[in-house]
Amino acid sequence: MSVDLTSNAQQAVELAKAAGAEEVAATVNQSRDVTFEYRDGALEKVKDTTSQGLGIQVFAAGRYSSHQTTDFHPERLKSFVAEAVAITKALEPDEYRQITPAELFRDRPDVDLDLVDPAVADISREQRLAWCEAIDAVATDHEKVISATAGIYDGTSQSASVSSNGFSGTQQSTYCWYGSEITLRDQGDKRAEDSFYVGGSHISMLPEASTVASTALERVLSRLDSEKGPTVKAAMVVDSRAAASLIGRLLGPANARRVQQGQSYWADLVGEKAFSDKLTIVDDPLIKRGFSSRLYDEEGISAKVLPIVEEGVVRNLYVDTYYGRKAGLTPTTGSASNRRIGTGDMSLAQIFADVGSGVYVTSWLGGNADNTTGDFSLGIRGHMIENGQIGRPVGEMNVTGNLRDLFSRLVNVGNDVYPYSSTLSPSLVFADVDFSGV
Repeated sequence: MSVDLTSNAQQAVELAKAAGAEEVAATVNQSRDVTFEYRDGALEKVKDTTSQGLGIQVFAAGRYSSHQTTDFHPERLKSFVAEAVAITKALEPDEYRQITPAELFRDRPDVDLDLVDPAVADISREQRLAWCEAIDAVATDHEKVISATAGIYDGTSQSASVSSNGFSGTQQSTYCWYGSEITLRDQGDKRAEDSFYVGGSHISMLPEASTVASTALERVLSRLDSEKGPTVKAAMVVDSRAAASLIGRLLGPANARRVQQGQSYWADLVGEKAFSDKLTIVDDPLIKRGFSSRLYDEEGISAKVLPIVEEGVVRNLYVDTYYGRKAGLTPTTGSASNRRIGTGDMSLAQIFADVGSGVYVTSWLGGNADNTTGDFSLGIRGHMIENGQIGRPVGEMNVTGNLRDLFSRLVNVGNDVYPYSSTLSPSLVFADVDFSGV
C-alpha cells in the first residue's frame, strides 16, 4: 500500500509545480485506530476509525504555507493544490522559509526498525473482548473496588513523503496497548485512584493482560489511607514511570525555536557543564521496536543518534531548518524521537536503602514550569521513604524549584528503566528538594 501513498504524494508535488510553486514537499498518511473499553463487567465503548490525509508544504516567490486535505478526488485535488499555491503567493515573504536542503537527506540509515507486527491488523473482536474480560476479572477482585475500566487500544499507520528536491521515503508502524484504571473506596467519602497500561509495536512485547490488571490493582491499593504530605527539604526519588514527564519538562525549551524567541534557559548551554555528571540523555531514533523510532524526521532529515547531555555537559539542541536559520544554528532534528537516559547499577530497593528517608514520587498532579527561567512548581503523589523502605502514601503536596538546579542535584540513577515509553528512564534521585504540604 505504501507504493500507492508514494504515488499520491508524488502527484501532489507535480500538481503544485505545474501551478507555479518553486519547491514542494508532500506527505500522505493512512491509519486505522481501534478502541475497546470495558467498564464494570460490560463493554462500554467500541470505536474503529480509519483516516487518510494529504499535507503539502508550498514554497513560492519567497513565501511559504502548508495545507491539508482528505479529499483525493483527482479534479478536486488539482483545484485544492492550485488554490494552495495561489494563497502562498499572496502571503508576506519570509527569507528563512526554505525547503529542507537535499544534503540533509543523505546517509539515511538502512536498517529494519521492526515497527510493524502483522498480528496487530489481525486482532479479532473476540481477542479484544477476551483481554477486556481478563483485565476486568482481576481489576474488580477486591471488596473496595467502586469501578474499573479496562482499555484496549490498537492500530496501524503508514505514510509516504516526497519533495521536489529529491526526497522520497515511507514509514509504517503498529501499536497495541491495554490496561486498567481503578477506583477504590477509601476512608469516609475519599476515593483512591490509579492505573497501569502497557504497550508496544508488537503484541509479543506485552505481559499477560491479567498481570497488567494485577499491577494496576496493587498500585491503587497502595494509595489507600493517603495523607497530606509534609513541608520538608528532603531527598526525592522519582519513579521510573514518572521520570519521563520530568525529563520532558527539562527538555521542553531545548530547541531552536525557544532559543531564537528568547524563551529558553538552554540558550547558552551547549558545550557547558550545566547539570550533574549523573545525567546523560541521548536522542536515539534507531532503537529497534522503539516507540518513536524512525529513519527520518518530519522534515526528511536523516535519522542519527544525537547526544543531548553527556555526564552533565550539554552537547546538542533540537534544531529544525527554519529556526536554525533564524538562530544561526546547524540543523540536527526538529523533534524528539526516543530518549535514552543513562542508568546506574542500583535497583529501586537498593536506592531506598541508600536514601534512608525522603519522598518517593510515583506521579505528577499538574503544575507548571517556566521555559525561560526553568522555575517550576509541580503537584505530586507518592510515598514517604522511611527507614530505607516505602512508607505511608502521601499526596496534596508540591515540589518547587528550578529545573537546571534540580538536575544539578541529581545524585543517583537506578537500573530500573521503564520500558513503555519513548523516554527510557530509570528512577532518578535528587538531593535537598523543597516540598510544601502540611
